[in-house]
Amino acid sequence: MSDKGMMEKEEIFSKVLRAGRRTYFFDVRSTRANDYYLTITESKKFTNDDGSFYYKKHKIYLYKEDFDGFREILEEMTNYIVNEKGEEVISERHQKDFKKEYDDDDSEKNAAATSSNAEKFTDVSFDDI
Repeated sequence: MSDKGMMEKEEIFSKVLRAGRRTYFFDVRSTRANDYYLTITESKKFTNDDGSFYYKKHKIYLYKEDFDGFREILEEMTNYIVNEKGEEVISERHQKDFKKEYDDDDSEKNAAATSSNAEKFTDVSFDDI
């Protein structure tokens, strides 16, 4: 069988999810027995020091007999995360001014701590000892 014939038979249905530096590919493929399975591929873009880039890919093969268990655990885990932490993204990669906010908060805390500490300590002269 030609490569072209094999490719047409193997890839049945595909969807792509672009998410920042990551891209997720969901592909329905065909087995030799003409049954279907799902591959989920995470492709992440990296940049070399010279400005060129490359991709690292990770792939999961998911077969029909595992769909129910996979779906149940995925739903349980995603619900847990949303229930515990909410839907807001708090990663600094997703906040353009995160560093600025952090620096401002940090300097305010340091100033407050310094003035607070100054009130707690008494000026001691070594001549008194």
